[in-house]
Amino acid sequence: MTPRPASAAPAPDHLVAEVAGPPFVPSEAAAAIVLGVLALLISGLFGLLLAALSEEGRLSASGIGLTAMLEALTTGVVTGAAGIVLKPVRLRTVAVIATLVLVAIDLATVRASGAGVLLVRALAGVPEGVLLWISIGFISRTATPERWAAMLFTGMGLTQLAAATGLSALVLPRFGANGGYVVVAVGAALCLLVAPFLPRSLGASAAGGETSGSPPLRGWVALAGTLVMAGALTAVAVYVVPLAQQAGLSVGVGRTAVSVSLACQMIGGVLATILAGRVRYITVFWVCGAVFAATWGVYAIHAPAWLFIGMSGAAGLAAFVAGPFLVPMTVEADPSRRAAMQSGAVQLLAGAFGPLLAALLVSDRDVHGVLILGFVLQAIGLAVATVLHRTGQTGRAPGLLPEPSA
Repeated sequence: MTPRPASAAPAPDHLVAEVAGPPFVPSEAAAAIVLGVLALLISGLFGLLLAALSEEGRLSASGIGLTAMLEALTTGVVTGAAGIVLKPVRLRTVAVIATLVLVAIDLATVRASGAGVLLVRALAGVPEGVLLWISIGFISRTATPERWAAMLFTGMGLTQLAAATGLSALVLPRFGANGGYVVVAVGAALCLLVAPFLPRSLGASAAGGETSGSPPLRGWVALAGTLVMAGALTAVAVYVVPLAQQAGLSVGVGRTAVSVSLACQMIGGVLATILAGRVRYITVFWVCGAVFAATWGVYAIHAPAWLFIGMSGAAGLAAFVAGPFLVPMTVEADPSRRAAMQSGAVQLLAGAFGPLLAALLVSDRDVHGVLILGFVLQAIGLAVATVLHRTGQTGRAPGLLPEPSA
């Protein structure tokens, strides 16, 4: 691939600045974000669709968790592997091929049951990972990746919320799980409309050279920090309802807390978009870390319903503020942006890593061990981020924006 020439001047206001190469036009930026939103649509529908399969006798109760983990794991592994192995060229063609494969797999789920569901959904993670790789490739090359990651987070949350509401009210009661997966296939097919507007290729990194390949040591350390911080949140999140019950509250309160948390995530995504480029990632991490610690402290006691629900909302908001700022942490640790290319994949893997560790520490009678796990993982992640920030290079890579003073 011929590297795109470095931009000599800041991008005009109507274009999106890239750290190396000519700026992206708005249609390319929008297409890359929409592609990522559509690729991750299924991740917010696991509970509904897999539970529907279980109700129809096509999947066991244990198979629900295993299937969700396999699809998320495959998506994360493929996204990460693509960032190391593939060069970001002919992206429109790649997107079309991946979309056609994904649609076929989604439709094949209609005829699957038992072990077949596990196999088909694990395979679905392959094209999903490729589509996500394209979106993350764009985000990692922008001058303010946290802003575009926040847009991806917000769009993903809104789309998943709308799809879940529509499936619950209109599709699943009448057409069952098969109808749900047909809707998912239609959603995936929308990528065909997006593909012609994607960038044809992506440029080299700001540090000079390609972003494909394995990150350096500091990049891997930043990814480890990403894994433990994101893993802490997913570990606690899956036990909110049991934690409510063991605090003497009803299942309804626990479910309300989950719903309020999801709603507040949308606000968090918008707030992250506003803060991007204005606040240091380390400041965001410590403030959000304090919110998480306060929330988990409330979960540990017999708190009243209003406090339990309110702190769940605060944690949801903080999660979607902190998430996009994981990208600039990896960029500072590795200016070649190879680590940034892996950030999304690692966050997906954290969705399996956190609950897996939590399963070793909880029992039917007591799930409070997950709170200790959350505190420990979050502390490790904050320590990693702080060390990386304080030991970062004094000279910033060409094309990177000056670090915010806040």
